[in-house]
Amino acid sequence: MPAYLIIGNIFSLLSAICIAVSVIKKNKNDLIWWQILDVIFCILSNIALYTYAALTTNSVALIRNILAYKNKLTEKLTFVLMILCIVAGLWANNRGIIGLFPIVASASYTVLMYTTRNDQQMRYALISNLLLWFVHDFYVQAYPSALTDAALSVWTAVQIIRHRQAA
Repeated sequence: MPAYLIIGNIFSLLSAICIAVSVIKKNKNDLIWWQILDVIFCILSNIALYTYAALTTNSVALIRNILAYKNKLTEKLTFVLMILCIVAGLWANNRGIIGLFPIVASASYTVLMYTTRNDQQMRYALISNLLLWFVHDFYVQAYPSALTDAALSVWTAVQIIRHRQAA
């Protein structure tokens, strides 16, 4: 197995652990904090696996998540980050159609980070984000992330159902 694939999958595993922790967090700031760590490991995995659209969209996502964590994500910044995510992602895309999945996932999640304060809506957004990343991660052989994306999509759906039943 090539060294780049091993290194990429080690970072992918660390990313997977962080995103797994994020979905069990009760409040939005805790969720976002773990997603900041997730994105850092994703960036390192993207570098190792030569997935440049994902690298650029994750770099924008890191900025977005930090701003959201600090409650500094304004409507104007959300718009700028979404445009930057799309433009930079399209410019750096070296994976064709598969390279579009991280762009769509990140751009849509950027909008939802700003527009919702509801934990349940954040979980719905997370599921759609995870499914898009699953396709990308599987294709680029980031298997720990792909497996975690799929498992967390199911887990998050279960949490949505439990929350709905408890309400």
